[in-house]
Amino acid sequence: MSVRSLNWVKFGGLVGLAFVLGLLFAGLLDLPKSSVAQARLTQATPAAARVQTPMLASARPLADLSEAFADVAEHVRASVVYVRSQRTERSGQRRLPPGFEDFFFGNPRNGRQPQIERGSGSGFIVSSDGYILTNNHVVDGADQVMVRLPDRHEYTAKVVGTDATTDVAVIKIDAKGLTPAALGSSASVRIGEWVLAIGTPLNENLSFTVTSGIVSAKGRGQLSLPGRTERSIQDFIQTDAAINPGNSGGPLVDVRGEVIGINSAIASQTGYNVGYAFAIPIDLAKQVMNQLITKGRVERAALGVLVQDATPADAKYVGLDEIRGVRVDNFPQDGSPAKTAGIQQGDVIIAVDGQPVEYVAQLQQLVGFRKPGDVVKVEVARKGGVRKTYNVHLIAASEPRETKKGTDGREDNHEDSEKGTNLERIGLTVIPLTQQMIT
Repeated sequence: MSVRSLNWVKFGGLVGLAFVLGLLFAGLLDLPKSSVAQARLTQATPAAARVQTPMLASARPLADLSEAFADVAEHVRASVVYVRSQRTERSGQRRLPPGFEDFFFGNPRNGRQPQIERGSGSGFIVSSDGYILTNNHVVDGADQVMVRLPDRHEYTAKVVGTDATTDVAVIKIDAKGLTPAALGSSASVRIGEWVLAIGTPLNENLSFTVTSGIVSAKGRGQLSLPGRTERSIQDFIQTDAAINPGNSGGPLVDVRGEVIGINSAIASQTGYNVGYAFAIPIDLAKQVMNQLITKGRVERAALGVLVQDATPADAKYVGLDEIRGVRVDNFPQDGSPAKTAGIQQGDVIIAVDGQPVEYVAQLQQLVGFRKPGDVVKVEVARKGGVRKTYNVHLIAASEPRETKKGTDGREDNHEDSEKGTNLERIGLTVIPLTQQMIT
């Protein structure tokens, strides 16, 4: 072997020895076997460990309530509908003195088209063959009513009947196999019970909106609500469930899935929900509904009295231990059956046919849905603690006049009289010229 070859062998041996010693030294120092970059590329991220659901016994009732709300909403969903109405302005609604029409409205022959008023609300199915309950103010005076079901099918609806006194209306669509809502009893509802308000608030993009709350109060009346008549029956269920324009006519449902009221009105300075909403009791709505379906209108009976809720002074005057009942203020007509039977001004009506009367709306319902000619036993409390019971023959109630509040807060009774004609759209009030005004 040449000297040159021997040197290469020695060099290779030294390199190998250095490599072995390097490995041994690295093992002794416990150096990483790969770079940081290599570790980031090759190291797998461990899966997140699943945390066990906490078993909180105290939260179980809340979970049950949440599930109940969801079940109720799912159960009622197939019964709640969206209602859209349309009304064409009629020349008779302008109520201007003769000769003023062209000045204010223009001549129809010159191209002015009648205005179209559109509205929307909610409703709920009450029979499998297409009867639907809603509010009177949703469809009142409508030329066309459309109903959209939860499955998005749309139908033209017929207005079966309306009742301004209770703000209840019945409409019908030509459909079969629908899912009616279960109607409960508003009489058994207790203040503080949980309820759900369902409908289409604000616009149709918010169809089937569900809000929750409680029954805040019952028997709410004497509310300044537009569109009510002089004989309006105001016996509302109050709730703090959020109700907004468009919810009108939708159901107020309890946690058993039964309808206990028809969402009808809100008390608000802004026009939107502020926590005070009102629903028509379903017991009252059912009485109206049955007559509208069978007769197309509501026939009511009357005692022939003008009344108001009893005051503390009234209770003391007639010797009542508690403040309740309805005070007789006057008799609106000659031959009033109540007056003929012996009832006097200042008497406080405390019961009808043995059923206690607490406030005006109760008396309206106990009497109004009887038949003209029926005889009812009216118990009154009189000055000095006297108690009397009279048999009163009911008469047919006259048709109420509708009163609406104008933009200035005054009432417009839709009659041309010395009170004037209020034209909200143009901001003008006109009245007949009288001799006193001339002089």
